[in-house]
Amino acid sequence: MTAKAITIGMLLFDDVEELDFVGPWEVFAGLYSTTKEGRVVTISERGGVVRCAKGLRVTADHALADAPALDVLLVPGGQGTRREVNNPALIEWIRKVGERCTWVTSVCTGALLLHEAGFAKGKRVTTHWAFVEALRARGDVTVLDGPRYVRDGNLVTAAGVSAGIDMALWLVGQLHSPEVARRVQRYIQYDPSPPYAAEV
Repeated sequence: MTAKAITIGMLLFDDVEELDFVGPWEVFAGLYSTTKEGRVVTISERGGVVRCAKGLRVTADHALADAPALDVLLVPGGQGTRREVNNPALIEWIRKVGERCTWVTSVCTGALLLHEAGFAKGKRVTTHWAFVEALRARGDVTVLDGPRYVRDGNLVTAAGVSAGIDMALWLVGQLHSPEVARRVQRYIQYDPSPPYAAEV
């Protein structure tokens, strides 16, 4: 069990990929809604409504300016990362907040923003398979193509979309225990083997 309540913050921005944050949200919020040992919050640059990549609209809990102190930062991916990598206010916020976090994490092309903020530089990371070469081309990073998630120190990066669920379950095991992670996995009925069996 954790010694204190954990606060997990999920960064949102327009054109964020839905499952990149909703998958991990289900893992973390499912746990904390029953144990009351932590909370999960959503954060966007200005707060308010964020329009996601597939059209889902989500209202962020906080703006960057009023976000609570975080223990875990999760940066999802999506087409919006290509724009936000050139947003100095967002990148600087990631840099400052991430330095104080126990864990800094990303899903999919969220690794691009972590690289720009300095966390992925010189580290081993992963990202969506279609973005591997583009991230490698940015330099000073080892991008692994294949693993569902990669840990390098307190940095944990997940591959595309659904891989964020695997990463989030692993992180629950670190924050709490493997037994708790298995309970959460059973609760959300996540059993991805085989991953596709429609023709069987």
